[in-house]
Amino acid sequence: MPEYYLIIVILLFLLAVSDLVVGVSNDAVNFLNSAIGSKVASLKTILIIAAVGIFIGATFSSGMMEVARKGIFNPQFFQFSEVMVIFLAVMMTDIMLLDAFNTFGFPTSTTVSIVFELLGAAVVVALMKIAYGGEGLSALSTYINTASALAIITGILASVVIAFLAGALMQYLSRLLLTFNYHRRMRYVGGLWSGAGLTLITYFLLFKGIKGASFVPEEFVAWISANTTTLLLSAFVFWSISMQLLYTFFKVNILRIIVLAGTFALAMAFAGNDLVNFIGVPIAGFESFKAWSASGAAADAFSMVALSERVRTDTVLLLLAGLIMVLTLWFSKKARTVTETQVSLSRQSEGLENFSPNLLSRSIVRSVRNIGSVVKKIIPQALIDKAEENMTPLEETGTENSDQPAFDLVRAGVNLTVASALIAFATSLKLPLSTTYVTFMVAMGASLADRAWGLDSAVYRVAGVLNVIGGWFLTAIVAFTASGICAFLIYTFEMWAVVALVALVAFLVVRSSLFHKKREKAKEDIQSFEMEAAAIAPTHLVEDTSQKVAEMLQMVIKTYKASLTGLLEEDRDEIQTAVKDFEKLRDRVETLKKKMYKAIKRLEGDNTEAGRLFLLVYDLEQDITQSIGFIVDTCRSHIENSHKPVLPEQKQNIYAVLKEVEGYLNNVAMRMEESNFEKIDDLKQQKKVIFNLLENFLSEQIQGIQQNGLGRRNSMLIFSIKLETKDIVAVAHRFVKLYNRLQSNKRERLDLLGSHTE
Repeated sequence: MPEYYLIIVILLFLLAVSDLVVGVSNDAVNFLNSAIGSKVASLKTILIIAAVGIFIGATFSSGMMEVARKGIFNPQFFQFSEVMVIFLAVMMTDIMLLDAFNTFGFPTSTTVSIVFELLGAAVVVALMKIAYGGEGLSALSTYINTASALAIITGILASVVIAFLAGALMQYLSRLLLTFNYHRRMRYVGGLWSGAGLTLITYFLLFKGIKGASFVPEEFVAWISANTTTLLLSAFVFWSISMQLLYTFFKVNILRIIVLAGTFALAMAFAGNDLVNFIGVPIAGFESFKAWSASGAAADAFSMVALSERVRTDTVLLLLAGLIMVLTLWFSKKARTVTETQVSLSRQSEGLENFSPNLLSRSIVRSVRNIGSVVKKIIPQALIDKAEENMTPLEETGTENSDQPAFDLVRAGVNLTVASALIAFATSLKLPLSTTYVTFMVAMGASLADRAWGLDSAVYRVAGVLNVIGGWFLTAIVAFTASGICAFLIYTFEMWAVVALVALVAFLVVRSSLFHKKREKAKEDIQSFEMEAAAIAPTHLVEDTSQKVAEMLQMVIKTYKASLTGLLEEDRDEIQTAVKDFEKLRDRVETLKKKMYKAIKRLEGDNTEAGRLFLLVYDLEQDITQSIGFIVDTCRSHIENSHKPVLPEQKQNIYAVLKEVEGYLNNVAMRMEESNFEKIDDLKQQKKVIFNLLENFLSEQIQGIQQNGLGRRNSMLIFSIKLETKDIVAVAHRFVKLYNRLQSNKRERLDLLGSHTE
């Protein structure tokens, strides 16, 4: 059945394209975060430099392809039909796993995923062979390349510790040398510091990474190895002198050169090291198919000894892969989402934290503070004072805005130089360490050394790091398990399983894309708030903010109606609709709270009136949200617990209240939308009618308890709905009174201004 395996090969390459897209979306954080976080250049310039690095680095990855062929399992003990099952299971799992992480903006390791996917699929196929062949379980070690797999996994885990320590040490030394006010010292040590960084980049990318290039003759590689020391010293002298001259005579910001060169280098190292994660398996599958086709043997009788041999990958395939990676870098919005996570955890300034503290993060912060107190008692005070002087960040000037860099060029340079050096060195040793782990931990170590994790943010940042690391372990577990399941299904059901899994992959990718678009739209709405806040002129303050209140009230009406309708009709679907609507409303208020400080800080001039209005609006929105939330929760609990339905007369009363409240809130929302608060007598009358209704119904309920023995659950349900409804109406009226007062004050100021000009 050659057609079956030809379909698998074609499918492998189609999956490779998808894997390149989701893989680059995940790994773009590795080489973009420092340049974007420091705002060293425009996003377009950064992307161009990174794209060139990726395209060139793709040709350096030929030697790494051997990992997919023989790094995890021993191919000579598997037949062609079996390795194709392994390869297909790996590719399907990889796309589903990486796309899920990208959607939620969580940086994970493509290296760890591919290693554990290969391991999981190979173990399952080997166990199937053992079961059918009657071998003992001890034979499993024959099929799995245990030594190589353990070396790769150990190298990945060790790189986490090494990267963190290297990033922290290099950043601390660099900051002591240059300080935060680095422009003052650049004239003395800028050339040497920049020269050392560029020499590291040059050495590890050119002298080490070039060994894996598919187009470089062996003789040239041997010449570089023989003259490494001379070339290294020459590079240091050349770069140091060049950088010092550029800074002294041409006033060039040489730190920008370091960061941009580091971005290029890290992108190049990423492509050289990580390309195997995306196309290594399809290329291995293609080579297996060619060897089997030429043999004329049966698929289940052809041993894959050929995969054990050293093979240089065709440069054309590598360049095509590089082109797809470049296009993905330019057009993938998910790549930006993942980048934001790492930048937010390493930024120097305070701001909105994306992670909540936990017990472990609090314990770590307390322990570090205690250790720091002990160390301070040992080190001479003079040294501490000197270090404090050099490590003290500059005071922020001006208003905070979205154009402010997350950290400066010194830290960006350290991030890129240290990470690219570690990754390229591992590439030269053919160790597929995780670029995500290395760049992330270097960035976190540098952030810690740079005191970006202050007392007000440390528990949140540490919690974020722990969450990301926890996600890495989750990646390994899920990759191993899911790949093993896919391998079992394909091995057992063949084409039926292939069709079903392809459909599942397509469904999950489309679904996650829609979900990501929804999240991005919500994020854009959040970010627009503070921009709009700063742009509001005092003369348009009432009109602009009342529009937002009108939107909120419409959400309240929808949620209130759905919850009561679900209760009265005993409709669980309607209750779930109310729950979802309330979650949107609650998220809106939470967002307003988180952005309040930043929005007020962005207000231009002495605009205290706007700041006060934001606070009052937030206070009222919080009050009304708490009341509607209590109603939703009460109605949901009543329906989900299958309690007795409300009595017919109670049902009639609630419908009457619902009709009046809906009309009142719609009237208030219309006034807000039109900024019409001059005559509010009709609203006062509506409010009075609703309050009278509620009072009468509450009295009837009390009488029912005393005379008719109405039950406790029924009574508490009715009391909760009526009392919280009363609060909702009262808060809505407070909105009207607030804007009525603001509009009156505005009119008085205009009248006063007119009297002065007459």
